[in-house]
This record gives sequence, structure tokens and C-alpha cells, in this order.
Amino acid sequence: MKALAWHGKRDVRVDTVPDPTIQEPTDAIIRVTATGICGSDLHLYELLGPFMTEGEILGHEPMGIVEETGSEVTNIRPGDRVVIPFQIACGRCFMCAQGLHTQCETTQVRDQGMGAALFGYTKLYGEVPGGQTEFLRVPQAQFGPIKVPEGPPDDRFVYLSDVLPTSWQAVEYAAIPDGGSVVVLGLGPIGDMSSRIALHRGAGRVIGVDLVPERLERARWNGVEALDLREHDDIAGTIHELTNGRGPDSVIDAVGMEAHGSPFGKLAQQMTTLLPDSLAAKLMEKMGVDRLGAFHLAIDIVRRGGTISLIGVYGGMADPLPMLTLFDKQIQLRMGQANVKRWVDDIMPLLTGDGDPLGVEDFATHRLPLGQGPQGYDMFQKKRDGAVKVLLKP
Repeated sequence: MKALAWHGKRDVRVDTVPDPTIQEPTDAIIRVTATGICGSDLHLYELLGPFMTEGEILGHEPMGIVEETGSEVTNIRPGDRVVIPFQIACGRCFMCAQGLHTQCETTQVRDQGMGAALFGYTKLYGEVPGGQTEFLRVPQAQFGPIKVPEGPPDDRFVYLSDVLPTSWQAVEYAAIPDGGSVVVLGLGPIGDMSSRIALHRGAGRVIGVDLVPERLERARWNGVEALDLREHDDIAGTIHELTNGRGPDSVIDAVGMEAHGSPFGKLAQQMTTLLPDSLAAKLMEKMGVDRLGAFHLAIDIVRRGGTISLIGVYGGMADPLPMLTLFDKQIQLRMGQANVKRWVDDIMPLLTGDGDPLGVEDFATHRLPLGQGPQGYDMFQKKRDGAVKVLLKP
């Protein structure tokens, strides 16, 4: 079969690899019909090479048709249409019972000190072959796959794998008061969808910040007050003026470790990528730093007693934080990988009911065959051609 595989920094290729097989009674095999390129995949494309193995299959946003199931999988059967959450969880352990599927005790990658295994996401998360492929082995299929109805296009449901639950959790964790205000930093796929969900759930004011013209225009089209970072010398001052000098009730940081305006963090990350992988990995595990421009802005602008929801991926272990400000402003912080199945029941009625309140059918800006995946990565990473969300069709 064909699959997108990592071969080095900014080097993704279409490889021919063996078809997957059932290995455990809790496995399933699906034929992938749609799969996304995620902003998190760009971290692998650019920064996290020391934790990758050449030839590792990428991707964690797939859906498709069940081809085969193991003997202990009774919730789905061949022919079913399913979406696969990006994390692998058993649904039965203590953590899964708490709705914390990204901390699943059955699939935790204990030798790396990390949470639940993820599809296509480095040694840190289990080196499980990913979903940018023609066929995918799904471990823990007795719980993970989300059955969806026949009929509507894949675009209606594929974002249940990551974008929708991640954005839903971002808004949930932001604790926006009814009619309250929220600033969304970064209007890529997660920031864009978070702003839509915040408006849908009753936020009175949603302010988005980015510097890519197409993303800003897209957000404005959906009712967001979008601020172009390039047009404001003091973006924090502008946001305070827009919120009566107090700051917003909540801030969602949808940028993460590669924020603009963080020259020291950028230099440290670039220097690390020049080291041999074994040394770079050890350094990043102990002394890695993120570009914290977005997080520091969030701390600056949120009102006293407000909430910051971190949904952009961070990976540093030696990040300096302004603890005095966090403590003095009594800021509440919530963060973490999305617990996909925790939010499916909340989201599904918006996908199966009348209309398309979150605009999922038009959410993708580009749809490409799997064979053009390398071009899709390059375009998305460089933010060319208005790329916000790329879907691949194996």
C-alpha cells in the first residue's frame, strides 16, 4: 500500500509499505477514505525529528471503512463507516473512566514517561503507524472507532478525529462566561474552529489574532473580530482597549511551541535540530524550550481572575514562566491533548442534524490525493495558497 512517511526535516515521501494485519484480538483494519494534515504534523516536519524514525508513517486524523476486525471487537463490523480518534485508548481503565482518554493507563508510553499512545507521532507516543495511508491498523478498536452514518460526505465527519474535539475542549477549558469575551491566538485549523465553537456556545465576543491574511478574512467571515498582528505595534494594548481596559475573560492559545515573536526560543530550536538525533533528543527532553510569544501574550492580556486554555502543542522542559504575574493576576490555566471521545456526544448532533452550524463541509481549503501529500505538507508549512486545512484522499 501507499503511505506518507517521514524521511527527515521537511522531507515527507510517498512510500510503498506492507499492508497492515490484525495483530491483537482488539485490532481492526480500516480502508482510509479521508485523512487530514494537522498543525501538529508540522512540528514533526520541522522540529521533532530527533524523536522520529526514518520511514515512520505520519498522520492522526483518519476516517474510513472497516475491512476486518479482531475477535474481541464487537462494536463495529466490516463495512461500517468510522472515524478514528488520534489517541489510542482502551475505554476501561481508571483514566478512561474519568474521561481522560489521553492518559489511558493501558496505552501509556511508560518507557518515555508519556500519556496514551498516538497515531503517527514519534517515539514519545509509541511509534504507532499513522493514518496518512491507504489502510490502517487500529489498536483498541473495541473502544476507539466512532461510527458515523452513511450519506453525508467525509468532510462532515472526518474532523471528529481531532479538530472538532480539540477545539471543543479548548472552549470548554477556557470557561467563557455566558455572553463573555474570549481572545483566540492563532487562526489555523484549531483556532479557527475554536472561534466558531465559542460563538456557537454563546460567547458574546470572540477576538482572533493572526498575521496570515487569508486566515484573518476567513475568521471575519464567520463573525470573529480578527486582528492582524502586523498592523498593531502593541497588540496587548489594542486588546485591552477593546475590552474596557480589563482584558478578555478567557484566552485560547492555539499557537503552541512555534509562536512568532520569540527569537530566543526559535534560535534554540533551530540549533537543536543541527545536533545528532540521539543528543538532540536528550537535550530536548531535559532542556528544550518553546517559543513562548503566544503564551506570554495570553498571560498579559487575560483579565485578572480569567482563564487561559492552552491547546497549541508545547514540548519544552525548561520554559521560563512569569510566575509572579500568573500568581498575582490569579490566572487559571487548563491544558492538554484533547480527550476525543469525551466530547463526541456533544458534537455529533451538530454534524447529523439539519444545517452545518460549524461549517465543517467547507472547512478544508485543499483536498489532494495521497500521492500529493508531500506538496500538501510544503504548502501548509509555508502557508501558501491560502492553506488552512488540507485533506488527503487515499
